[in-house]
Amino acid sequence: YGAVYYLNEMLKAKNDTIEGKRAIISGAGNVAIYAAEKLQELGGTAISVSDSTGYIIDETGIDVALLRDVKEVRRERLTAYAEAKPSASYFEGSVWDHEIAAYLAIPAATQNEVKKPQADQLVKNGVKFISEGANMPLDAPATETLLANDVYVGPAKAANAGGVAVSSLEMAQNSQRQSWTFEEVDGMLQGIMKNIFSESKEAASTYGKEGNLIAGANIAGFKKVADA
Repeated sequence: YGAVYYLNEMLKAKNDTIEGKRAIISGAGNVAIYAAEKLQELGGTAISVSDSTGYIIDETGIDVALLRDVKEVRRERLTAYAEAKPSASYFEGSVWDHEIAAYLAIPAATQNEVKKPQADQLVKNGVKFISEGANMPLDAPATETLLANDVYVGPAKAANAGGVAVSSLEMAQNSQRQSWTFEEVDGMLQGIMKNIFSESKEAASTYGKEGNLIAGANIAGFKKVADA
């Protein structure tokens, strides 16, 4: 959820919303599944997921319940999803090579999965906002290409901080011998991701990197360590 909450803040900063937007998502694990779920709760449409051999394009929106059944219960390949849903098509290869119109992207599979040729394709596809759900999924040339084409990029060290944030909330509950509801934890996570975005955005602006969340996250992170 954190990667989507961060993405939501990115769009709000540009006077935009997730509502009605199509998103390319890679991966089919915890980050991808729940990113698709939260994105669609906020009015967007996740049109893809992927695994190590191929990917699904589902123009009607990823069926999260079916995806969870295929990947978490049956432990099958995405071909099983395509067989179960007529609107879905399965392709071998990388989803980032696919020519399809989308406004948002959440790479949530693996490190360096998006290289310069894939970044060029994302620009052609019309992607304007990227929230990194995996650990450094964009390599350096891809990042440079996207920034040069005015794509707003949320770096993994900020956008992907939700897992660590919720782990810290779990530790806090344990140490205080408290039990918070799902809604309470989810609300806290939203607040944490909003603060992380704000700190990244403000640091970029303060230090002459206006609009560059990658530089902003690096600076904000360094400043915390330096101040300590």
